Amino acid sequence: MIFQLILILIMIILAIAASLFKDLINAVVTCAGVSLITSILFYFLQAPDVAMAEAAIGAGLITAILIIAIKKTERYEK
Repeated sequence: MIFQLILILIMIILAIAASLFKDLINAVVTCAGVSLITSILFYFLQAPDVAMAEAAIGAGLITAILIIAIKKTERYEK
């Protein structure tokens, strides 16, 4: 229970950090961290299939798509 609360606190901190970053790559990486922590929490909630889908799609695929899109545009916010 304590470990889950720590993970939730870290997830909230990462979400706030993602909204404050000016560099878009840093924001995407922190969003991927939120997604990974979400998948760990799904695993603790006895849903390993949802956890694997969240890790693969949420943290992996979406992060890759966003990084490719950022590379094709301007990286920094003006």
